[in-house]
Amino acid sequence: MRAVREVAEAVDDGLSADRSARIRRDAARVSELAAGGFEGPAYKVFEDELCGEAWPILRGMLREGRLARIALKWCAERGLPFWIHPDDYALLRSDPGARDEILVDVVLRARTSFRRKALVKGGWNPDYKQGRGASCLTTYFVGQCIWEFRRVYTRWAKNRQEWAKQHALYDGSEEAAHANPKLFGPLLEAGYLSEPEAAVLSTNFEDILNEQPPVTQAVIRMTVEGYVDTEIADALHITHGAVRMRKTRFRGVLYDAARERRIWIPEQLHTKAGARHGKQRGAA
Repeated sequence: MRAVREVAEAVDDGLSADRSARIRRDAARVSELAAGGFEGPAYKVFEDELCGEAWPILRGMLREGRLARIALKWCAERGLPFWIHPDDYALLRSDPGARDEILVDVVLRARTSFRRKALVKGGWNPDYKQGRGASCLTTYFVGQCIWEFRRVYTRWAKNRQEWAKQHALYDGSEEAAHANPKLFGPLLEAGYLSEPEAAVLSTNFEDILNEQPPVTQAVIRMTVEGYVDTEIADALHITHGAVRMRKTRFRGVLYDAARERRIWIPEQLHTKAGARHGKQRGAA
């Protein structure tokens, strides 16, 4: 119960309106959104507002170490294996970039699970009487983000380890590639790839995306999920031009990766913008 109180206290500290007023407001909002099946433009506005309220609270909790501590406690109470490396714990407390990088994925995942659990399945109850009583939707959402932290952190930490391992092993020489064929075998391929079945990827799309700034990662992931530019701009609080710029730059990164044979891009996916990068075919 102490961990639950910590979440509620963090939200109460971060929001101006008192908890009872927020719960009444949230109950009325949920009733309105339920009529539309928790979908459509009205729901998107609500979702963006919710994420906007939660973001600074989550950043503060991660900076103070509270978010990680609560996630560890909840997992231990339920017998779920979870461990955070001390170096990662220190990095997330000291580095704003690292915090934003991991929170982008946490919030994106929580948006989906929150809608399903809190709203569609009715997990949020404004009349809840036990413990401290009912919580506002922002508190519920922050709690959902903490649940998602375990999975997101595990992937984030694994990607950091793999990236460091590859950089430590590979010095750019052909000898290093021969010594580690599993990691660097594609670097030994001669010529260029013209058929999909001939492509052997040394780095996949997700690896390349994880190298980008947190905001670019969010833009691309939301694009893949089907969001349009205006929705992405509103959700991330950036301009529409910034969304287009980041998508264009990432396209260039993909074509650079193709030239370096880190990834194979099917010719069918080439765009006019890509053609200006040299009309690559495959990794040529």
